[in-house]
Amino acid sequence: MILQEKLWGSTKMGQLKSDVKYIYEKADGIVYAREVGADPSTRREIGWDYDRRTSDGRPLREHLLEDQMWGEIRRAAKTNPSLQKALDNAILIYKISSGK
Repeated sequence: MILQEKLWGSTKMGQLKSDVKYIYEKADGIVYAREVGADPSTRREIGWDYDRRTSDGRPLREHLLEDQMWGEIRRAAKTNPSLQKALDNAILIYKISSGK
């Protein structure tokens, strides 16, 4: 399988220190790194197996979780005026930038 470096979020492989030795672990298609001797809970996600079922190669599970999160945000916005305004602004920016 092809390993895809994580390019979004705060855990890119490029953030690893060049002068430190790491232990690399893989679970459920996700690759993690942690410093040798460090507690396993300190490991950071640095990549994943490329998933050909998705447009950007991220695991399908991540897409499903992201969709679930957006559903939760939309439901929460119904009772949170500040969140609703932020969503309305995001939708406006999307429509203007995409020409829709």
